[in-house]
Amino acid sequence: MGSISLKSVEKWFGNVQVIKGIDLDIQDGELIIFVGPSGCGKSTLLRMIAGLEETSRGQILLDGDDVTHKVPSERELSMVFQSYALYPHLSVEENMGFALTTAGVPKAEVTQKVADVADVLKLNEYLDRRPKDLSGGQRQRVAIGRAIVRKPKGFLFDEPLSNLDASLRVDMRFEIARLHKTLQSTMVYVTHDQVEAMTLADRIVVLKDGKIMQVGSPRELYESPDNVFVAQFIGSPKMNLMPCSTDNGRFLLDGHNGGSLTASTQSPATQVGIRPEHVTLVPGDQGHCNGVVQVSEYLGADFFHHIDCGALGVLTVRTSGATEDIEGKTVGLHFNDDNLHFFDGDQHALKA
Repeated sequence: MGSISLKSVEKWFGNVQVIKGIDLDIQDGELIIFVGPSGCGKSTLLRMIAGLEETSRGQILLDGDDVTHKVPSERELSMVFQSYALYPHLSVEENMGFALTTAGVPKAEVTQKVADVADVLKLNEYLDRRPKDLSGGQRQRVAIGRAIVRKPKGFLFDEPLSNLDASLRVDMRFEIARLHKTLQSTMVYVTHDQVEAMTLADRIVVLKDGKIMQVGSPRELYESPDNVFVAQFIGSPKMNLMPCSTDNGRFLLDGHNGGSLTASTQSPATQVGIRPEHVTLVPGDQGHCNGVVQVSEYLGADFFHHIDCGALGVLTVRTSGATEDIEGKTVGLHFNDDNLHFFDGDQHALKA
């Protein structure tokens, strides 16, 4: 079992409050990811769960037991850090079994447990090597293996892939996803990389200024953001936002002579958003607005066109990489009514 519950959790550093009354229930076996901009409190919150930071107010429960004031060693959680923190003078096998050895576990049992974990992480052929003889991805797998051999109730990952190059990050994302399916253990993962969050998480917790902005599956956050912050933080390229106004139930783009927009809500809106892939390029006089393509970024399978639409700002449109490069041309933009997101003056999403 490895359920984790946070009850009105707060963290203060002197007179500065960095975690502001967070309530969150993490289910046993769930992979949940904390994301948000630098300074939002995601790593601090993870360290509070681990016991590495004191909880100023509120409760942290593990399987229903209050562990708020317990030291890390009493919480039965294993943490994997951004730095590998491996002992350079020990072999892979010795590094992975270190915690068991210092706990007095018999040598034969340590050897067997390390061998079992090495088999899962495909480290068998590296057990006799020292950390300096391993690649970055292999070192990270050793650090993860060291956490697994303890058989904790849950795993805490603090930006574990940030020191790896782009190719290794992709490989290690696959390894962590595979590991989660194999172990079926609770995992709480902190990252600033939304690609990691979208591809790995069962649920994502989006944080800003020490508060939860939204919790949901990757699809829920992408398709139904609760507010402007989540709408623009989740998704790459980010959601286009444009000023709009309401006139007799119609939604009009401010400062532009385009057609009115259709929405499933009748509430007054001040902004409308749409994802780059939900915009269609049409002849200049046939869209909701038009603009000049400033930059076209070719990514192989896709083009990202950045289009100056005057009062509406620079909008991004995603098209197939098979389309022609239209940089410098004037184009029309047509918005799919089914994929529009409307926000009120407080930047909250307007629901149907």
